[in-house]
Amino acid sequence: MKTFDDFLEEQLQDPEFREEYESLEPLYAMKRQLIQYRIDHNLTQAQLAERLGMKQSALARLESGQTVPTLRTLQRIARGLEKKLVVTFQ
Repeated sequence: MKTFDDFLEEQLQDPEFREEYESLEPLYAMKRQLIQYRIDHNLTQAQLAERLGMKQSALARLESGQTVPTLRTLQRIARGLEKKLVVTFQ
């Protein structure tokens, strides 16, 4: 039986799949950072959402990947976390 990692490695050989997979990395990086911030600061989604000026359900959608944030939303998140938003092209 194949593991998920084996399956993923196989799928990444397809250039179209790889391109789509890699295009999602910034979204997943943002999600990981939000979740890690919450864990590090011992906050619930509701507490962090309040700090960010949004509803808990909106934060839940961001963390789950159901919503792709706008630049304006990312700026709001950065302010709420007392961080600087940096967007770069590499």
